[in-house]
Amino acid sequence: MDTFALVVTIGVALFFTYTNGFHDSANAIATSVSTRALTPRVALAMAAVMNMAGAFLGSGVAKTVSEGLIQTPEGSTGMGILFAALVGAITWNLITWYFGLPSSSSHALFGGMVGAALAGGTTVYWNGVLDKVVIPMFVSPIVGLIAGYLVMTAILWIFRRTNPHKAKRGFRIAQTVSAAGMALGHGLQDAQKTMGIVVMALVIADVEDYGDPIPVWVKVACAVMLSAGTYAGGWRIMRTLGRKIIELDPPQGFAAEATGASIMFATAYLFKAPVSTTHVITSAIMGVGATKRINAVRWGVAKNIVLGWFITMPAAALVAAAAYGLVYLVILM
Repeated sequence: MDTFALVVTIGVALFFTYTNGFHDSANAIATSVSTRALTPRVALAMAAVMNMAGAFLGSGVAKTVSEGLIQTPEGSTGMGILFAALVGAITWNLITWYFGLPSSSSHALFGGMVGAALAGGTTVYWNGVLDKVVIPMFVSPIVGLIAGYLVMTAILWIFRRTNPHKAKRGFRIAQTVSAAGMALGHGLQDAQKTMGIVVMALVIADVEDYGDPIPVWVKVACAVMLSAGTYAGGWRIMRTLGRKIIELDPPQGFAAEATGASIMFATAYLFKAPVSTTHVITSAIMGVGATKRINAVRWGVAKNIVLGWFITMPAAALVAAAAYGLVYLVILM
């Protein structure tokens, strides 16, 4: 039973990574596709490859997820808590994907972990949740907004005497690099989040010891599933990010992607903080768009997206708590 529970939990974790891939693929490539710098299929293939590469670039975020948010629960109850956390995250991912809302898969996962842990009577490290999740959730979009505005302002000033047509052609090429950077950052951040969950499952099942390095097969499995999900594509969300917030041109697309990628690498390596790629790129797009004129950004759409950010963690926590209740009634009692 214990082995079966471990296999099922890891399977569900990998399915979460798959949903994360198709839910968040838009983050990496929406701007490149909307400016026609890349065709959708080429962009998705490139993003899938870079996602996989990014998954092997570090383990700081995985360590934060597996050790810094909730106490590692024990036994069949612990496995039930992890399973319920993943069900909560997957459910919220699918709901927001259906409605084309670019919510955060990361915060759905963290909300699921907290909700399931509370329902299962496991300690939540509230300081860790505050420092590594809640504060970055508020700070990263503000940094993205300001940095996107400043980067775009600098581009406008540097290329103020350049022929606009020639500049756009050049930035279309540059967007290939910036989109690859976004996808690499997405792999670095989001594949590690699932690695952290799988490591917790292995510790609960006594297959790994607390603090052991992440097994290579876990890295490979998470990277492959994130890449597969990315290649499946998230067209609904791509339309929201690429077109509905603001009509982007190539220089703006480059500025937004370069800003988003820089923030993701900085938070992963400097702070080991699992930030949301969705929050970062969406706020960067808003900041870049505001350089045109403030009302160029469709703030009504932006408001709905931000509202989605705020309800993601509580909503996923409630679903996860309910899922734990079902697991307890059906299996653990």
